[in-house]
Amino acid sequence: MTTQQSTSGPQSADNQSADNQSADQTSTIRPFRVEIPQADLDDLRDRVARTRLAAPAPGDSWDYGTTEAYLSDMVAHWRDSFDWRTEEARMNEFPHFLTEIEGQTVHFLHVRSAEPTAAPLVLTHSYPGSFVDFLDMIGPLTDPVAHGGRAEDAFHVVIPSIPGFGFSTPLVEGGWTMKRVARAWDVLMRRLGYDSYGAHGSDTGANVSRELAILNPDGFLGAHVLQLFSFPSGDPAEFASLTPKDHQALEFLGWFQQRAGFAAANGSRPQTVGAGLADSPVAQLAWSELFENFGNGTSLMTRDQVLTQVSLYWLTNTGATASRFYYEEARAGQEPVVNEGRIGVAVFADDFLTIRPFAERDNTNLVHWSEFETGGHFAAMEVPDQVAGDLRTFFGDRG
Repeated sequence: MTTQQSTSGPQSADNQSADNQSADQTSTIRPFRVEIPQADLDDLRDRVARTRLAAPAPGDSWDYGTTEAYLSDMVAHWRDSFDWRTEEARMNEFPHFLTEIEGQTVHFLHVRSAEPTAAPLVLTHSYPGSFVDFLDMIGPLTDPVAHGGRAEDAFHVVIPSIPGFGFSTPLVEGGWTMKRVARAWDVLMRRLGYDSYGAHGSDTGANVSRELAILNPDGFLGAHVLQLFSFPSGDPAEFASLTPKDHQALEFLGWFQQRAGFAAANGSRPQTVGAGLADSPVAQLAWSELFENFGNGTSLMTRDQVLTQVSLYWLTNTGATASRFYYEEARAGQEPVVNEGRIGVAVFADDFLTIRPFAERDNTNLVHWSEFETGGHFAAMEVPDQVAGDLRTFFGDRG
């Protein structure tokens, strides 16, 4: 695996000439650490301890939404066993940075590989996830030899937080669509000194990565995603080529959409929802039911993985701003675009199932397709080694 990389790395304003000082103020990269004040953690613990749960629905069924039995168990673990400081220390094992792009503070991790031929790779997180999605993948990607891979499979890893998420705050204005985020990531990668790079993502991150493939900037190596959100156009002829597996995927899509009410609410009234998320940590937990695949029993995420993500949203008070991209996308007025950039997809059995004929209709340069029998919507946390392995395959064979 080879790539072009400029010899200049991140530069601070102190190293720039006075003539360029004004420009440098908008492009400076500064170190960052995750350090939540103890008072905020004490407040969270107090609020969790005083949780008032709703009366259970009939049979306490997930058909109605997040169950009281689930919430009761998670609240007890959150209150008695979960340790934010342990998770925070794990986050800080990697270098974090802040920079400004289009007036917006952008937080990101940047972990360089020791391998000289490593390829730069920008990883974009999910919703309701965060940069934490990829912590388990950093080692396998940057040091593949230590994880059963080859030196030539190494990556330099960049993991930004989408504006409005986590530490990419405060969100200073509207208009942060997936297309705009993709353009910002290209600015970020160039600012880090990379002339060539690839992209990967799931959920929201899959859409951002596909937008990068559509943009197809100079030196772009391709986008690897866990979903291609391609749907029937309404033309009956499209169904003629569908296999029995494709029809099963359509049935699963219907089930998924029936339960994804959060998307409609986020897309229409994000501040109304956000008021509850800002005032109740358990509301944030319940609203994040996608981590449990809406309770169908297939999620492989641990309680601590879920609570780390939910705690991050709570501690940064980003429930409202993180959901706002649904609203922006719904009002962007963008026509569907066929992607001609290089792209590949990994389909996990318990995730939204990409339907290949529709994906190929919408992506004319779909060069990689893989399927996995285990893993779901958050495969980077559930089965990180499988995702890392598929990334090596996709970017190791660029044709």
